[in-house]
Amino acid sequence: MSEKDEEKNSKIFDIFIIGGGINGAGIARDGAGRGYKIYLAEMGDLASGTSSAATKLIHGGLRYLEYFEFHLVREALKEREILWALAPFIIKPMRFILPHHKGLRPAPLLRLGLFLYDHIGGRKKLPPTKTINLRKNIVGKPLRADFKIGFEYSDCFVDDARLVVLNAKDAANLGADINVRTKLINAEIIDNIWHLRVKNINNNKEKIIRAKSLINAAGPWVDIVNSTIKQSDKKKHIRLVKGSHIVVNKLYEHDKAYIFQNADNRIIFAIPYQENFTLIGTTDVEYDGDPKDVAISSDEINYLCKISSHYFRTPLKRADIVWAYSGVRPLFDDGATKAQEITRDYILEIENANSAPLLNIYGGKLTTYRHLAEGALEKLAPLIGKKGKKWTANSPLPGGDFAIGSFDKLVNKINEQYPFLPHSQIKRMVRLYGTLTTKVLGKAKSHYDLGEDFGANLSAREVDYLLKEEWAQTVEDILWRRTKLGLSINDRDKRALAKYIAEKLS
Repeated sequence: MSEKDEEKNSKIFDIFIIGGGINGAGIARDGAGRGYKIYLAEMGDLASGTSSAATKLIHGGLRYLEYFEFHLVREALKEREILWALAPFIIKPMRFILPHHKGLRPAPLLRLGLFLYDHIGGRKKLPPTKTINLRKNIVGKPLRADFKIGFEYSDCFVDDARLVVLNAKDAANLGADINVRTKLINAEIIDNIWHLRVKNINNNKEKIIRAKSLINAAGPWVDIVNSTIKQSDKKKHIRLVKGSHIVVNKLYEHDKAYIFQNADNRIIFAIPYQENFTLIGTTDVEYDGDPKDVAISSDEINYLCKISSHYFRTPLKRADIVWAYSGVRPLFDDGATKAQEITRDYILEIENANSAPLLNIYGGKLTTYRHLAEGALEKLAPLIGKKGKKWTANSPLPGGDFAIGSFDKLVNKINEQYPFLPHSQIKRMVRLYGTLTTKVLGKAKSHYDLGEDFGANLSAREVDYLLKEEWAQTVEDILWRRTKLGLSINDRDKRALAKYIAEKLS
């Protein structure tokens, strides 16, 4: 069959989505659930860009109150408990300690900001802010002695990459066509239908996909992607801001996080991470390079170590860093002078409304992805035909069909089904898969049934599940995005894992 015949006979999708980050995956899920035919193309792995390089928080953004971003903060705060209920395994509540620094914002101003933070977003289940004596409370022990009082407030921690994958998984369950390592080569409108040429990165095969509408959710690449679309106006709409993080061995024993102020009006977080580590970040640095080449700089390392050492009793040194990562935030260019002042709100912009619509997404936050998806589909609906209603606020993500607060109960229940496995392994897996943990483990009755162990209790059975059910194709996909075990597995086991993957996919 010729390419023209193949093109003629292929079905026409309602929506073609460029980008497999949180916004693209979220829109795919919402749209598929409403009955739209969805095709999603991601040139790398799901969440391989900005969406896996976050500070891993579901939060309102306390510091945005200073820039009068009340709408953004309110929207994000409303989403916290909604998302927590949808995925109570990859999202968990966390208390944050904000030490009062005499030389910076006055204590009454901080308390006022936290009062607003507690009340403008409809908080119901998360506990409110309280003032604490850092000299008497255990959370003050890791801090320098000159910090006397602080404030403790609530937000949530999230496994960012898994949030993306689970949205994509649900989208696929609902009929969406999810394609990784699939790059858009060019796009044009013919007879009011998008004709999009895509290439499979693995085998270089190309094909044409037809769709009634196109959504550019490429994140940092949104303007670059627009340069391949003939009808784009080619304007630059985003400013790239680099955010970098460092990971060190666990700095303290309790399970709360810290938020530290700095004299430049920025803040950084120190967050318990993967049981044995502490995650510290982020920076805000203007970036003008290729997003795929982003990396932490020496200045950023010094900056994060300096602020941390100003607060923690034990100074942080470069030698303490076990891992570092960087991401690029695609923020809408609102003309702000400083990187930290650029709005984190998103803009949804329609082009070609009278023919084959193109929806460009500029900016956005991990926390507000679900609301953004609703907005994107409401904007497209009048142009391509309305299908279904809003539905995602009350529908759990795959594996999230259990009640908030019953995580430990679920771990114990599954551990009873697999008594040969250590409790720590079951807990790790439930954090990743929720109720789907039993699908991963299947009918295993012993360690032997799970196959080869690649370190950190990562079994061949679990790897098989990730290859088959979650679009994983490489060691990096599995260790740094699907499981976050990259810090716990040695080079020999990584080589064994790479060999196993190659054999399974050959």
